[in-house]
Amino acid sequence: MNDRLYSVEQVAERLGLHVRTVRNYVRDGRLTAVRIGKQYRIAHEDLEAFTGRPVPADPGDRAADGPRHSEVTSVVEIDAVDARTADRLSTLLTSSAAHRSQGDRPLRIETAYYPERARMKVVILGGLGDTARLFDYMEGVLDS
Repeated sequence: MNDRLYSVEQVAERLGLHVRTVRNYVRDGRLTAVRIGKQYRIAHEDLEAFTGRPVPADPGDRAADGPRHSEVTSVVEIDAVDARTADRLSTLLTSSAAHRSQGDRPLRIETAYYPERARMKVVILGGLGDTARLFDYMEGVLDS
């Protein structure tokens, strides 16, 4: 059972109707609603009964959607790094991205080393936890 209550505005947006039309449906008794203060609220079950089919989950209702999706895009610039350390770091990061389980979220890593400046750039695109672990790996290599 879904205890979700929708405002008239939310129902209008979901059904692609004007707010006034939804209010008229409520006033005419075609759409069951409860009045709370000066506003109407429509129960999820009443909305499904009105439309005659299941109402898709609200994008703002995370319990219905499952886990929230989040992604990080990070650009890390490292100064004063020698070619050997840059190579170690690049190998570690790319192998970490390559050896992942099949169900894991995608993780993409790009590295670039500029020997004339002794500078390295690392671009990471992935989930929050994966990115945080890669930062820990990078810190371990750079501190050693």
